[in-house]
Amino acid sequence: MSTLLLNLDFGEPPPKKALEGNAKHQKFVRKRRFLERRGFLNKKKQPPNNVPKLHSEPAKKGVTPQVDGAWKISPLPKKKKTADSSSGSERSLDKKASVPWLTPAPSQKTGSVVAKADLLEEFQSSLPEIKSPPTRPQKKNPQKNPIQKNTPHNSTLARSENKCSGVSQKTPRKMVAIDCEMVGTGPKGHVSSLARCSIVNYNGDVLYDEYILPPCHIVDYRTRWSGIRKQHMVNATPFKIARGQILKILTGKIVVGHAIHNDFKALQYFHPKSLTRDTSHIPPLNRKADCPENATMSLKHLTKKLLNRDIQAGKSGHSSVEDAQATMELYKLVEVEWEQYLAQNSPKD
Repeated sequence: MSTLLLNLDFGEPPPKKALEGNAKHQKFVRKRRFLERRGFLNKKKQPPNNVPKLHSEPAKKGVTPQVDGAWKISPLPKKKKTADSSSGSERSLDKKASVPWLTPAPSQKTGSVVAKADLLEEFQSSLPEIKSPPTRPQKKNPQKNPIQKNTPHNSTLARSENKCSGVSQKTPRKMVAIDCEMVGTGPKGHVSSLARCSIVNYNGDVLYDEYILPPCHIVDYRTRWSGIRKQHMVNATPFKIARGQILKILTGKIVVGHAIHNDFKALQYFHPKSLTRDTSHIPPLNRKADCPENATMSLKHLTKKLLNRDIQAGKSGHSSVEDAQATMELYKLVEVEWEQYLAQNSPKD
């Protein structure tokens, strides 16, 4: 019976130990394969020739204690650039080979330093490309200079054009001739009111010619002399509007006319004497016509004598345009002589 008991007691345990050993071995193999896939065991097998002095030297301020069989090093001073580059390459390899859940917290700082070192290297490598663009604006500058050089030339041309236009505007473009036709208003038509106004330039071109409606009732149209008829007043311009249009033309100009004070009176306007030329009071013009110098000669007589042309003929009345053109032509005959006289004896306004 004792032998049987011994067989029963020691027969079962051996297979249990074998099973337990197999399970531990399989677990170890699984862990080993897992660590090999992660590369942790390969790191241990590498020869420690890369950092021979770290294990032999005592711990320093920049070295952290060993964790899981690996030493972690803090960044070296910035003065040694070669050491920073070599340590940066080694740390990049360690970062790839290490498992994130096995590495201690200080390794994150080293990783950030390595990343910064990589950024610095990229920045330094890109510096030559940044320095090259300043050469391009230097090529563009010469193209801008001709434009800047041309601007003064263009300005001088503009000034010269302005000067030429200014000279041409002084004389004769600032000189006009005027003639007005009147009708009778007021008691028995004895008041002369403006009914037509014509203005021509130095060359005789018509600048203004309008029939004008007087503000008062017309008593006498004076058609034999004025040429105005009732039908002309149907679409005539009101006096106030016409007066404003006429004064815009006369302002600042030399105005030539024959007995021009009558025209200004009808316009209810006073023009400066220094800018007024009255052909009825120009002695050189009378001398040319073999008339007394101080006599007041009619426009019709002077035109016939000096221009050999008939105006104000017939019963249809006068033409203010024709009279204004004749007045300008008469003044041109003595313009140089009379302007020199006025320059020496300027009339007072």
